[in-house]
Amino acid sequence: AWVHGDPRKVIYPTDSYGQFCGQKETPNENKTILFYFNILKCASPVVLINLQCPTTQLCVSKCPDRFATYIDVQASYRYRPDQWNYFRQFCKPGFNNPRKSVAQVLRDEDCPSMIIPSRPFLKRCFPDFSTKNGVLTVANQTTFKDGRGKTRNVTDLREAANGINNVLDARSVGMKIFEDYAISWYWILIGLFIAMMLSLLFLVLLRFTAGVLFWIFIFGVIGIIGYGIWHCYWEYDHLKGIPGSDLTVYDIGFQTDFKVYLQLRQTWLAFMIILCGVEVIIILMLIFLRNRIRIAIALLKEGSRAIGYIMSTLFYPIITFILIAICISYWAVTAVFLATSGEPVYKVMANLTLCKYANLTCDPETFNTTNVTKLCPGAQCTFAFYGGESLYHKYIFIFQLANAFVFLWLVNFAIALGQCTLAGAFASYYWAYRKPADIPLWPLFSSFGRAIRYHTGSLAFGALILAVVQLIRVILEYLDHKLKGTQNSFTRFLLCCLKCCFWCLEKFIKFINRNAYIMIAIYGKNFCTSAREAFFLLMRNVVRVAVLDKVTDFLLFLGKILVAGGVGVLAFFFFTRRIPVFAQEVPTLNYYWVPLLTVIIGSYLVAHGFFSVYAMCVDTLFLCFCEDLERNDGSTAKPYFMSASLHRILGKKKLSPKKA
Repeated sequence: AWVHGDPRKVIYPTDSYGQFCGQKETPNENKTILFYFNILKCASPVVLINLQCPTTQLCVSKCPDRFATYIDVQASYRYRPDQWNYFRQFCKPGFNNPRKSVAQVLRDEDCPSMIIPSRPFLKRCFPDFSTKNGVLTVANQTTFKDGRGKTRNVTDLREAANGINNVLDARSVGMKIFEDYAISWYWILIGLFIAMMLSLLFLVLLRFTAGVLFWIFIFGVIGIIGYGIWHCYWEYDHLKGIPGSDLTVYDIGFQTDFKVYLQLRQTWLAFMIILCGVEVIIILMLIFLRNRIRIAIALLKEGSRAIGYIMSTLFYPIITFILIAICISYWAVTAVFLATSGEPVYKVMANLTLCKYANLTCDPETFNTTNVTKLCPGAQCTFAFYGGESLYHKYIFIFQLANAFVFLWLVNFAIALGQCTLAGAFASYYWAYRKPADIPLWPLFSSFGRAIRYHTGSLAFGALILAVVQLIRVILEYLDHKLKGTQNSFTRFLLCCLKCCFWCLEKFIKFINRNAYIMIAIYGKNFCTSAREAFFLLMRNVVRVAVLDKVTDFLLFLGKILVAGGVGVLAFFFFTRRIPVFAQEVPTLNYYWVPLLTVIIGSYLVAHGFFSVYAMCVDTLFLCFCEDLERNDGSTAKPYFMSASLHRILGKKKLSPKKA
């Protein structure tokens, strides 16, 4: 890619001769904008941007700022040479023959038949459209001469104007958003700092409030379902004796107005039975799983305590972010080089629609010696796009897939490195007999060193397996997009099934990899051995895994909502000047929702970064806890390494006295 690619094809527009506009040390160095001879031939802005517009394209230093036609300029060039000098800068380079007949000039496209006021956008000249009293105008005019003897209405450009105006309006909105960021970035950073402090505070408070939050939520759900049962019974009893309420759903059949079903006693009876079943299931689960729920809550509290001793782990996601940013940059640069590695392709552009050579490839160096110009007068060999027919160009799509695969592999490796590093740090906390005295010095740095020195191969192998599955999912999505218009129901059904299966497989592999990396960090064994031992260890504690996973997910989700919502509410009151103390400090904004949404989304991401560390901590402590139960029995020879609170919940024999 880096040998054949040329990113200038993306940075600079290309004229009809395959030359870049604005490229340094070329004749077009000061001509940075692309000008279209006949904008009417361009169907839409998308066609313009893709350089597929069937008209001559030239690099110019500035866009036209006035209406003019070649006929008028040629007629007046003797006594108004300034008009000719202005107009000819939009003609082909070197053309300076106003005596040439208009028909020949337009046939050979030496000059445009007309120029209209334009402004540059995306380094291309687009008509300067505007609306005046609801009427589409160009430079406050509603008509213009097309240079071929006709007066045309500006509405003839409407097809191109609609899309262009939308893009220009978007650019205007974009500029306002940029201005809002420029004057409010300081307050946005303060909001994100508050989110960081709230996330830290929430993690610290989980040590004391995890159980309270969980039980409040559970009893709240039980209470809400209980109210639902009472309301269903009240509706059921209230409809007693009302004509038609004793009919069954089968009697009235399918109705588009679902309110009809709410007039039946049978509907409310069914709702009541369903809610009663859910209520009974929840209560039975709480009765039979109460001990496992207590263990899960104790592990959450222990995780908060572990992070308190190893605070540096909270900032490790910054390292992962940097590594992933490097991976994304490498992938993006390589993809751009691959996408721009084509050679210039020239095609015959003919004014005559019946020309049989139109749109065929040609060679600009030998084009004038062929019969095409004789059979199709005015035909030209102009640049069309970048491509090629060589073996390399045929397999560019395969190279893009290979680049995507390397990207997925590297990103998964960066994530695996972070998981293994954090697991090693938290495992050193759990297996310290006397906490925190026996916790090694710099546990995070030591764990990172071990992961890099000893476990790189294991992490790369796990990342490889996941990358293969993800690449298959990418290919399936690509096929689904390509076959979206097909009428073959079996093909769509098969693709849907495959996408579902590989989605499940990816989730399963992520789960296995995560726990395998924990076992690698603890024992230092290879990936396959660690994955097998982690899987069977979890299967022997499958109920505990399910309970812990759901309790952790709920509390962390609650934390993210509290942090993002709390900071969002505070930011809303601040940016809408509803806090009198800071009313004078609030900057004047075009859209107050710009910094507001930034603060809310940023706060959620900040909280997610901190809580992902916490989730890894809880998972590591849980595997260590299960391993501790299987390896040790609490005797002097085999003492438990778990905390006293976990030991009390288990009801095991008393902890062995701590060693001096």
